[in-house]
Amino acid sequence: MALPIIGGAFVVANAWIPLGVAFLLHAVAIAVLYNERGRVAGNVLGVITSIIAFIPIVGWIMHGITALVLLIEGLSGSRRTPRY
Repeated sequence: MALPIIGGAFVVANAWIPLGVAFLLHAVAIAVLYNERGRVAGNVLGVITSIIAFIPIVGWIMHGITALVLLIEGLSGSRRTPRY
């Protein structure tokens, strides 16, 4: 979410469950992308971010960095090779 006040309040109000959900979604994305030969660096960073995001300022900075990496990966060309 990378919104310092709103995102932090949302996470704390929901007992850090959103971080667990983000962790699971990134882990599933890694599994799917690995099978599809996609880029996984952004999602690996997302897993790391979800683990350390309970630290207020560090979590905010890491979420911003993760969002940028995922955006760059999404905008860059696919490295997939066709399966025959």
